[in-house]
Order: sequence, then C-alpha cells, then structure tokens
Amino acid sequence: MSDDIEHMRTALSVARRGLGRTAPNPAVGCVIVKKGVVVGRGWTGDGGRPHAETMALKQAGAEANGSTVYVTLEPCGHHGKTPPCAEALVKAGVRRVVVACIDPNPQVLGKGIEILKGAGIEVMLGVLENEAIGLNQGFFWRFKESRPMVTLKMAVTGDGMIAPPSGKREWITGELARRHVHLMRSQHDAILTAVGTVKNDNPLLTTRLEGVTHKIPRIILDRKLETPLDSQLMRTLNEAPVWIFHGEGDGRKYEKRGARLFNVGHDLKAVLAKLAEEGITRLFFEGGGTVLQEFVRCGYGDRFLLYKNPAKQWPRGRALNFPEIQAKLGLKLEETQGLGEDLLEIYGRSA
Repeated sequence: MSDDIEHMRTALSVARRGLGRTAPNPAVGCVIVKKGVVVGRGWTGDGGRPHAETMALKQAGAEANGSTVYVTLEPCGHHGKTPPCAEALVKAGVRRVVVACIDPNPQVLGKGIEILKGAGIEVMLGVLENEAIGLNQGFFWRFKESRPMVTLKMAVTGDGMIAPPSGKREWITGELARRHVHLMRSQHDAILTAVGTVKNDNPLLTTRLEGVTHKIPRIILDRKLETPLDSQLMRTLNEAPVWIFHGEGDGRKYEKRGARLFNVGHDLKAVLAKLAEEGITRLFFEGGGTVLQEFVRCGYGDRFLLYKNPAKQWPRGRALNFPEIQAKLGLKLEETQGLGEDLLEIYGRSA
C-alpha cells in the first residue's frame, strides 16, 4: 500500500503539468510501474489530447504488459475523439490498475472500471482520492454544480489596504509576487475581471512567462458595454481572446474587433454556468473589491490567494475585510510562501 501511495503521488505531480491547458478535460496523470521500476509517465495534453494513459503507454511500449498502472482519474470507457483508454490498457496487457477517483462525467462514471474488471484486470480504487478530486475540483464542479472552480486573488498592504487614499493605481507587491500571479494565470482556464478594473487599471491580463504559450480567455463583466475600445484588452485580441458578459447595449463594435459577447448581465450564477457550458473548469478572478464582495456574497470562492507586502502602509486607504471573507466562504489557511519581500497566503474551503 505504501508503494501505491508513493506512485500515485507521482501521478498527481505529473498531472499538475496540465493545469490550465486541458480544458474542458481534466488534468490527469498516469504512471506505469513494472517490477518496481517506472517504465512510463504521461499527462493530459493541451486541449485534452492525448490522454495521460495514451502518452504513458506509448512511453512504456512492450513493458506495459504485466505492469501496474497508476492513474489519477478513472480511465475513460467511451468512444469520443479517441478510443477508450480503458480498452487501451486492456490491449496493452496490464495486470493491475490503481485509480484515485471515479470520473463524474456521465459518459464515463464507472464504465472504465467495468471494462477493466471485465477483462480480468485487478482494480484498486480510492488511493489519494481527496487529493485527486482537489486537483481537478473545477472539473467535478462543472458536472455537479454547473460552474468552474473559482480562485480569488487580492494583494494587500501590511495594514490590510487594497488601494491607496488617492485611488490611483499603484503596485502593492514586488516583482517576484507579480511573476507568481502570472504562474497562477497559466494554471487556470480563464481570467475574469470587471469593467471598472479595465477603466481604472487598464490591465493586459495575459500570461507573460518564458515557455508559456497557451492563450486563455480574458473575461470582462460589463453590464452596460462600457469597455473602452482602446483598452489593452481590446487592443491585444491577437494575444488572447476576450469574452464580454453584458446585460444591455449593442455589442457589435466589440464583435467586429473579434471579442465574444454573452448577454447574461452580472448574475454571477448565470455567468459561471455559461463559463462551465463553454468548457471552463478553473477560473481566476483579478477584479476590484466591489466585484470581489459580490463573489463572496454569492458564495463563490473555492481558493483565495492573498498576497501581502508587510512593509507597505496606506493609512486611510481602502481596506479589505479578509476575516469576514474568510468566515463567509469557510476558508482555512493551507500554505504560506515567501516571495521576496512579500508573503503569499493560500486559503481553501474547509472540508
């Protein structure tokens, strides 16, 4: 059992390579072991193809015969764009399959396990199940709650302020913390902000890290269609898509530029349901305090990244009442990281 846990941890680590790149599919990891030696590793490719099992089996080759396979999500058992991974494992002659959790997709939901067992393959289910579900929480939410996982992000000064008294844009954190935000963007399927932030801060909201090439949608909540056409978001549609969620107004001028429009207003439940329908499983929020409070009021916030600069003070600035947010969302501190002169606190929902 200890070996099973060790190899499944490796599979989970491998799966994380796909975060932010596999939507609408989950980020899955697969490790193939024979006589105690890892002979194949795989993870879900960009856009969901190839599947982790396909990559690992290709690497393992003939060594897959008689092996034990560790996979973080139930192998698919239906014919989609590719043949079922469960059948590929059977064909490869694997002896045993260790699965972290069942796939919630109704097209799968136990069918892959049935194929494996029907072929006489030993199956162990539930090894590091909670960790595996947590890794792909948004994939599970998409089927169970019709919404993606929501990560909220905010930077605060040492005295808990999110904006200076002047209200003008000013960096709170240093370069290392800002680069970490780019890393977090790259691990999500879409980035969401609001028209007020677009007007005040004119953000770009792209992932600017060496080696990161995938382009994820930048989403604007803009009820009255007031996004400036000369904003950085609208001027960089060639770098990443822009989706605008609105409730009124003529959006043809935005569509001519290449933006996608969705007429659902600012009803967050409707916005999140539409994003889930579009295949978004992991949503990264980078808006201002007002829209943040609306997310909190509606109970949407599965993770919270709180970037702190202990040295900066903004007396009479705009404060963030994080204890209230923490209580309303049921958040608990999971991890603390030092980022140069700054501190990152990572919170998740309590079990």
